Amino acid sequence: MIDVGVAGDLTCEGVIDDKVRHGTANMVETDAMRQDEAVAAIEAGIRAAERAIEAGCRCLIVGEMGIANTTASSALLAVLTGAPVAGLVGRGTGIAESRLAYKCSVIERTLAARAPNRDDPLEVLAKLGGLEIAAMAGAYLAGAARGMPLLVDGFIATVAALVACRLAPAARDYLIFGHRSCEPGHAQALAALDAKPLLDLGLRLGEGTGAALAFPLLESATRILREMATFESAGLISAGNAN
Repeated sequence: MIDVGVAGDLTCEGVIDDKVRHGTANMVETDAMRQDEAVAAIEAGIRAAERAIEAGCRCLIVGEMGIANTTASSALLAVLTGAPVAGLVGRGTGIAESRLAYKCSVIERTLAARAPNRDDPLEVLAKLGGLEIAAMAGAYLAGAARGMPLLVDGFIATVAALVACRLAPAARDYLIFGHRSCEPGHAQALAALDAKPLLDLGLRLGEGTGAALAFPLLESATRILREMATFESAGLISAGNAN
């Protein structure tokens, strides 16, 4: 666990302190962070991925623990894809219908106030994103640079992956999508990346859990390719008699 931007000081055993700032700003009122802070959060994610790879990681799953980050993710996705906000916004942790309409209005007000340039993904990230989303994007970039398979979780993780791909399109080749989230925006994020997830279990959990569930399937697929006998190698047919 890496503290990139908790709005307080943590002294928890096992938590790596790589804090960029104490929480993001209210994006309705001002940019979520400065661009140099977005870069610093990306670099924190790069360091986290490098530590995992150096420790022997052979497949990277990135999870997050953030508050209100379905809101930030929906805002990012609306700008990066040009899709209407109403079709992207979901209930997150289970908000009521009245709060869902309010959530849409907050995002629409934010987009009008921040007016980010959709062709500048770093600007979009700084104005609308979360520190954890920036760090996740950095982890994907680092993993791709090292040729690491990247098993992507749900809505927030996929938006972070989309940011990474807008920053470095070649990163897309290393992304494997673990599952389809209940959040309506996830379908749009997957479409933007031309992605088909391995599982569809109706999850809305985050923290990398859906990707972790998909990992045994990925592991089984690689073992089949690497270890499973063919009819020919098992002596069941000859090379010239494959009917």
